[in-house]
This record gives sequence, C-alpha cells and structure tokens, in this order.
Amino acid sequence: MPEDHFGEEVAAWYDESSADMFEPAVVTPVVDFLADLAGEGAALELGIGTGRIGLPLAQRGVRVHGIDLSTAMVERLRAKPGAENVGVTIGDLAGTTVDGTFSLAYLVFNTINNLTTQAEQVACFRNAASHLEPGGCFVIEVGVPALRLLPPGQRFVPFDVSPEHLGFDEYDVVDQGLVSHHYRPRDGRQASTPFRYVWPSELDLMALITGMALRERWSGWNREPFTSESTKHVSVWEKGAA
Repeated sequence: MPEDHFGEEVAAWYDESSADMFEPAVVTPVVDFLADLAGEGAALELGIGTGRIGLPLAQRGVRVHGIDLSTAMVERLRAKPGAENVGVTIGDLAGTTVDGTFSLAYLVFNTINNLTTQAEQVACFRNAASHLEPGGCFVIEVGVPALRLLPPGQRFVPFDVSPEHLGFDEYDVVDQGLVSHHYRPRDGRQASTPFRYVWPSELDLMALITGMALRERWSGWNREPFTSESTKHVSVWEKGAA
C-alpha cells in the first residue's frame, strides 16, 4: 500500500493552506462539470480528502462515494456539514474497491501524481474502470509537467515565493519523480511530498490498456481549449460498451 503523506500534521492545516482552492469561483466549475457527466448516476472520487469537491457535488444531488488513504483527512471531511450524505472507504486509490457501479469516477488537483510509480498509476486506471458502468467516464485534473522551466543541470523550480509560503518542485527527470517542498516561514511549518509526474499521452495509453478511450481534453473546468501553452489539463476517458 502507498505511504500516507497526508497524516495529522498535514491534515490539520490542509484546508487553510489551500484556501484559494475552496473558493466558490474555483469549486463551482468543477462541480458543474462533474455533475453534468454523472447525470442520474453515482460518482466515485479517488482521493476525496477533506471533501472540497465531494461535499458540494453531493449537495447538487449526486450520490458520491470517496476513497482515501488518509484517515486524518477523512476525519476533517466527517466534521463538515453534509458529510452524512457522502460515503467514504479508507484505502489506496490503486486497489481499494467499493460496492456498486458508477457513471463517473474522478481525481482532481493532481491526485494521480500521489501514486509514485507507473504501475500504481496504471492500477488506478484499472481500478476506476472496474467501478464504471459501460459508457461511464473517468476524469483527471493534473498539471502538465513543467520541464520547459527546468534549465539543463538544475532540479528545482519555484512555484510560489511569498512571505507566507515558499514552494519548490524538485524534479528527477530520469524516473519522472517530483518532490514538492513547502515552507511557511511565519510558523515554521514544512512538508515535502513525493509525486510522479505524468504526460497526457501516457495517461491516454493507461486508459487504452484498461478499456477506456479519450473523449475530451480541456485546459480547465470551464472547457478552455487545451494548447501547447496549457499548464494543466482536465481529461475525460470513456469506458467502452460491454
């Protein structure tokens, strides 16, 4: 089972540190997009965390079940209004199964990168496909690897430098590894989390070998066109009819 990097120390300040991601202007387009794909069916969130997306999606009338490895993050979800309408199973994204089938499975906010080997990422695709009804969709939101910002011989790319937060990504271009370093000078908090970055074409291949095919790809939840300058993508793969 993958290591849990979102224990009590991280969970205690996760919502605060990601406050901008909880703003209605950010959350509403995500929920609109996912609710449209879910239709009358149920949705499975892989990596539900503290419920940033799962809770408002359930409030829209979609039946939501989540899987997450971190009991500390799920405890925060359980303390929020509406949590009684969301089922959660503790386990890893690549192998944990739940009862029933879903019209939608999804991962947001770079969660696929928390699986730090290619084999685990493929297993996650296989797990999502196994839960989907024929014609169901698997959605991933993830950044495009920022290697264009990495000069030869360097490993670090700063992504946030402010009095409140210093953030640096450390790349391993041989193994597609990335460690995200976070420092908060005012209170001394720090965290370093390992990831595996993955290319859109690689994700498409993972989908194909698990019985799904690319249906659409955008650079954001408002369906902005995906271009060579896009820094992230929202991709939708559809499970083939039985």
